[in-house]
Amino acid sequence: MRTLRFHEYGAPLGVLTLEEAEPPTPGPGQIRVDVQACGLNPADWALCDQLFAGDLPRGVGLEVAGTVDALGDGVTGIEIGADVLGPAPFTGPTAGASGQALLEVWFERPPQLDPVRAAALPMAVETAYRGVDTLGVHAGATVLVHGAGTTVGYAATQIAVGRGARVIATAGETHADALRAIGAEVTGYGDGMAERVRELAGGPVDLALDAAPVSGALPRLVATVETPKHVLTLSDFAAARELGVRFSGPGGEGVVRPEVIGEYAQLAAEGRFSVPVARTFPLEDWRAAVELSQSGRARGKLVLVL
Repeated sequence: MRTLRFHEYGAPLGVLTLEEAEPPTPGPGQIRVDVQACGLNPADWALCDQLFAGDLPRGVGLEVAGTVDALGDGVTGIEIGADVLGPAPFTGPTAGASGQALLEVWFERPPQLDPVRAAALPMAVETAYRGVDTLGVHAGATVLVHGAGTTVGYAATQIAVGRGARVIATAGETHADALRAIGAEVTGYGDGMAERVRELAGGPVDLALDAAPVSGALPRLVATVETPKHVLTLSDFAAARELGVRFSGPGGEGVVRPEVIGEYAQLAAEGRFSVPVARTFPLEDWRAAVELSQSGRARGKLVLVL
C-alpha cells in the first residue's frame, strides 16, 4: 500500500515521503480500514518534529474515514464492509495517510455523511468538546471563543451554543457569516479585541476558550475575564503557565473523550453540526497540502482523498 510517513525527525516537507509499505495487521481490539479520506492537522507536523517521539518510521494522518476490511481478535459489533470514521493511532510505522489504516476507536459512519466530511471531524470534535467541557461552559454563561475560524474553534462555538451559552467569537471574514448563522456574535482579532469583547458582553465574559494557534494573544483574553482561571487555552501552554491560565493538552486538564465523535458525526449527518473543509487533495499531492497547512491560510480542514 502507499503510505505517507517519516524515517527521521525534522520539518515535514523535508522528512515526509510517500512510499510503499506492507499493510498493517490489526491486533486485538483493532480494526483495519480501506482509507477513503484522511484529515490533516498541525499535530501531524508536530509529530515530525518529535512530538511524542518514539520508534521510527512513523506515519501521519490522525483522522480517518473508510471501510472495514479486517477485524482483530475480540472485535465485535462491527462487520467487514461497514463504513466507519475515527482517530488513527499515531505511534505506528503507518497511520491514516495510507491505503489502509488501523483504528482502535471507531464509529459507524451515517449514510448521509460522506467520507470527506467524516474525516474532518475526529480531532476537531474531541479537542473542542474537551475544551468546552473542561472550561465548564453552561447554559446562560457568556463565553468568548477565540480563534472561532479554526476547525477546533468552529466546532467549539457550535458545542457551546448547543449548551445554551451566549457565545462571542473572534474570527476573520472567511467564517464570520457562518458563525453568526450558528448563533455567535463575531468580532475581529488584533488591537482592541479585549475592549470590543467587553463592550459586546457588557462587561467581562464569564469564560474564555483559546482555540487559536499560538500568537501571543493570551494576555488579551485574560483582559476579557475577571480572573485568569476563567480562561482555558488549547494551544499556548507556555504562556498559560506564566499567566495563570488553565490549559488542556499534554500535562494539562481534561479527559480525552473520543466517544463524543460518534454523537457529533450523527449531528453532522443531520445537518446540525459541521467542521468546514477548505480543500481536498489526492494522496500524491500531499506536499501541496502540507504547504497550505503550514502557511496559516488553509481556512478550514484539509483532507487527503485516496
